[in-house]
Amino acid sequence: MSDDTSRPVPLLGDISLELVQRIQHSLDSGFVPTRIAGLSGELQQRSGRPSHHIHIAGVLFGEEAADELATLQKAAESGEELTFAANITTALDLQQVVITSFQATEVAGKPDQFNYELALVESPPLPPPAQIEPFGGLGDFGLGDLGFDTDILGDLLDAAGDIAGAIDGALDLIDQLGALADLVDMGGLELGGFLQPMEDAAGAVSDIASSFGDATQSFIEAFSE
Repeated sequence: MSDDTSRPVPLLGDISLELVQRIQHSLDSGFVPTRIAGLSGELQQRSGRPSHHIHIAGVLFGEEAADELATLQKAAESGEELTFAANITTALDLQQVVITSFQATEVAGKPDQFNYELALVESPPLPPPAQIEPFGGLGDFGLGDLGFDTDILGDLLDAAGDIAGAIDGALDLIDQLGALADLVDMGGLELGGFLQPMEDAAGAVSDIASSFGDATQSFIEAFSE
């Protein structure tokens, strides 16, 4: 006759289930049948693995039976996630369970004895929260794969702001020079070659402004497509 005392005691959190009479494991494979015209039978499509279900039936006996019953009742009432370990679940990746049903029975003429049944359901941990990434995640499968450093775009935008500010200042100066030129024409004032460097600088600024506008437009169109 085999010695049953060597078997590991099932553990529900830190609760030892000493006198377990039956443990049952069940799993719905998650297949959904779909009828297809002209097909004999139904197409079976799996939407994902549902949770493992564990049903336990046991007995609480002895002077501490009432205290052990209270411990199980409080665990069921709290609804907290618990670990579970037993021979029948050794091959399963069962990290946490919750008690979805608890039932206890006291029979007349049997003092300090309670029969109980527990229904456990797997409660897997949630995946990590989604991370907000620049450019809608293009750093993972778009620009990042091409070796493009998206951080440089911030530097480019800052530089573009500085250039735009400088161009605005230069254009204001050109307007002032234009007003001065009008005064010269009206008063017959001749400045000769004194204004030539200013004319050259004005032409250069106009060229830079035009080139900057074209480059900015091309950049915007590239990221708008």
